[in-house]
Amino acid sequence: MTTPPEPPWFPIRTERLLLRKLRADDHDDMHAYASDPDTVRFMEWGPNTPEVTRERMAFVLDQQTRWPRDTVDLAVELVAARRMIGSISLRRDGQGGADFGYCFGSQWWRHGYGFEAARALVATAFETLLLHRVWATCDVRNAGSIAVLEKLGMQREGTLRKNLLVRDGWRDTHVYGLLAEEWSAR
Repeated sequence: MTTPPEPPWFPIRTERLLLRKLRADDHDDMHAYASDPDTVRFMEWGPNTPEVTRERMAFVLDQQTRWPRDTVDLAVELVAARRMIGSISLRRDGQGGADFGYCFGSQWWRHGYGFEAARALVATAFETLLLHRVWATCDVRNAGSIAVLEKLGMQREGTLRKNLLVRDGWRDTHVYGLLAEEWSAR
């Protein structure tokens, strides 16, 4: 297993975004998207109550006090607006790989922020952390997320049938993967 470089490999700056540690003052922005039924339509969680958002914030803020750690949850800040518009995470598996996921408030969809953040995180996974493989999953109905993953060059490796019970019943899940050599050859 490759050990993470010290100091931590974040924050990550892109043209429009800052992927950074969560701050206590992000609560209102996080709750705004986490409580929005449109935003969480394809997520395994939500819509959040104020209590659930407070609990999640407390958990992430506590986790941020530890380093190194295998799971890193980052706020995605739209720099021009100076506000959190979503979150992105990377979870290392101890085998040279990691999965990642993201969630953006529905008002921020279709502006390229998801792709911009995911591309920066995947680049960091391969170029800084020297991981061998990254993967992600998404609800088969989530056309926006499918587009982001495929634009990253990820390959659909399969579909898990009715693998998650969510608000509207059993969900089918696509699994996407990308290898380091595919990333470097793009």
